[in-house]
Amino acid sequence: AVSPVPFADEEFNRKVEERIVRPTVEGLKKDGIDYRGFIFFGLMNKGGDPAVIEYNVRMGDPETEVVMPRLKTDILELFEATALGKLADSAFELDERYCTTITGLDNIEWSIVFHAGTKEADGQILTNGGRVMAVSSFGTQMEQALKQSYANVARLSFKDMSYRRDIGQDLIEVKGKKLEAIS
Repeated sequence: AVSPVPFADEEFNRKVEERIVRPTVEGLKKDGIDYRGFIFFGLMNKGGDPAVIEYNVRMGDPETEVVMPRLKTDILELFEATALGKLADSAFELDERYCTTITGLDNIEWSIVFHAGTKEADGQILTNGGRVMAVSSFGTQMEQALKQSYANVARLSFKDMSYRRDIGQDLIEVKGKKLEAIS
């Protein structure tokens, strides 16, 4: 599988497994904690070595919006297997394509829209503060997925709309490429 993060090559991932994932799981076992659920490792690359920024026991925003669309396996079956302690025996399949997320509002084609700061009033979708939406798109390359999301965001319009124009740029620059600036 292709790593969605260019610096997370085989060597970096091995370090994550050996230095962070295994010690965390072994520490839970050592402390007698029968943990069943998500463990989200917020990591950064510090000179080729992984460093933990945070641990979470849930999927976060915007991570969920780019991980869940790629999940081909039925999430309820995975939850059930987790609860029964049989997750290791379960099939787990991810879509190999990249998926990216950008915040925005409606009129979307070929993307998935996740509502966050919206509400319905009189049959209309209105903004309701905070992050309004996430627009997630697939692509065989990260640049393709980003372009699709940004193309859809360009179709959006609402009062005081703003969105980040730097999503994915750090990863593309690591690969030695630069996505065309979106105006």
